[in-house]
Amino acid sequence: MHNRRLPLPRWLSLFAGRLRLYGRWWVARGWDSPRAWRSIAIVVAVLALLLALFRQPLANLLWPETKIQQLLDDGQRALRQGRLTAADGSGARELFDAAAALDPDRGDVRDALADTGRKALEQARQQLEAGNVPAARTALELARQLQVPQAQLDAIASRLHRQAQEPDSVDDLLRRAEAAQARGRLDDGADSALPLYQRVLAVRPEHLQALQGRDDALSDLLAASMAAAQRNETEAAARLLHRVESYDAGHAELPAARAALNMALDRRRGQAARDLARGRLRQAAEGYAQVLAVGDDPAARQGLQRVARAWAGEAARLAGDFHFEQAGQALEQARALAPDIPEVAAAAQALQRAQGARQALETRMPAAERERRLHALLAQVESAAAQGQWLLPPGASAYDRFKAAQALAPRDARVKQAGARILPAARHCLDGNLQGNRLQAARTCLDAWQALAPGDPLLPAARRRLAQRWLAVGSERLGAGDVAFASRALEQARELDAATPELPAFAERLGNAKR
Repeated sequence: MHNRRLPLPRWLSLFAGRLRLYGRWWVARGWDSPRAWRSIAIVVAVLALLLALFRQPLANLLWPETKIQQLLDDGQRALRQGRLTAADGSGARELFDAAAALDPDRGDVRDALADTGRKALEQARQQLEAGNVPAARTALELARQLQVPQAQLDAIASRLHRQAQEPDSVDDLLRRAEAAQARGRLDDGADSALPLYQRVLAVRPEHLQALQGRDDALSDLLAASMAAAQRNETEAAARLLHRVESYDAGHAELPAARAALNMALDRRRGQAARDLARGRLRQAAEGYAQVLAVGDDPAARQGLQRVARAWAGEAARLAGDFHFEQAGQALEQARALAPDIPEVAAAAQALQRAQGARQALETRMPAAERERRLHALLAQVESAAAQGQWLLPPGASAYDRFKAAQALAPRDARVKQAGARILPAARHCLDGNLQGNRLQAARTCLDAWQALAPGDPLLPAARRRLAQRWLAVGSERLGAGDVAFASRALEQARELDAATPELPAFAERLGNAKR
């Protein structure tokens, strides 16, 4: 509170001087003079009249704090009644301004003006909700004059601009949104339900009917997302879920939809791992790619790298058998999945070396000599087959003669016919050696099968069977203390099928035994 001495008005100073003169005269004349008592009566009457006429101006001049408090009280009353401004000065803004003129340093006056600004901003928001654009603009201008924070002003001004530009009425937009929702058109264009509800909420954020309609439409989208997830259609489920998040990231049913999608991704990831384990490389790659299409997934990325390594190994094996076309295709599959892994570079080098060796062989040998040698090798194939020597003895079997003929003329129809005759024997050979646990011989049969029919869909399962048999025998020998054989068994199994499920446990057991 501030008490400042203000100068007395001129008329009051003159009156006070005259009063002093009368006092001196009264004393000089004596206490009991009738004339003195009449003068005193006149003075008292004049004083009473002046006080009656000028009581409030005198109070304002002599006690300004009383006036300020009265203005504040009147202003607060006007503020509670919603009269923020008035041309006759009875509005809260004018009353608080008057108080500020009397004492601009008072904190409660500044606070009252700030409250008026906030109330003006709230009135602008309410008028906007009611669709009264002119009243909202007037209230917003008052809030701006009272220096409401700019960010709050901009938010209302933006909504005011959108509502002023909106060519359609809120009721019309709402009617169209409900009609689209009834037809099941939730989010497939500007005239579907959700975009129309959004246009309503852009200008009327608290519109209850629009909020309820949008919530129902989003619930329908989430139901469709969960149904897609149950069908393992992960990309469709994720797309629907993300659309809901773009409208309302806090929707109550979003957690359940996310959980359903995560379960579907887990199933898809697991199926891809099983496809990889069975050698179905294309299916495995597609499965992991579908998981990654939803979002980054470290397990799926690692799975794709394992598929790429498997393709690279296939390319190297095909190149070693001079199946250059199939090797090139396998190499391209590996490059598409993981171009930077070392196995891809190694497979490319193996293919290049095999092609160079083949070209050198063809260059060194004249055509007539090649034909003569091919004819002799095919005859040896027939001879060995007639004796039942399909794969044994090494170097003299039908298969060995076939390999030599294939190196000379891999595209020759006679060579392909010879390979077709040997293939059933190679399959039978593998089964027989597996039954007798003759694992090295079984590997020879499997390699022959691989060379004769590199694209045979039964090959991955056969490789898995042989890898598992190596691990089974290796486990028995490890139990007997034969660590060397167990190590060899682990190497063979990894080379045959690195995705064999039993590999990690056997490797850990072998590692413990070596310590």
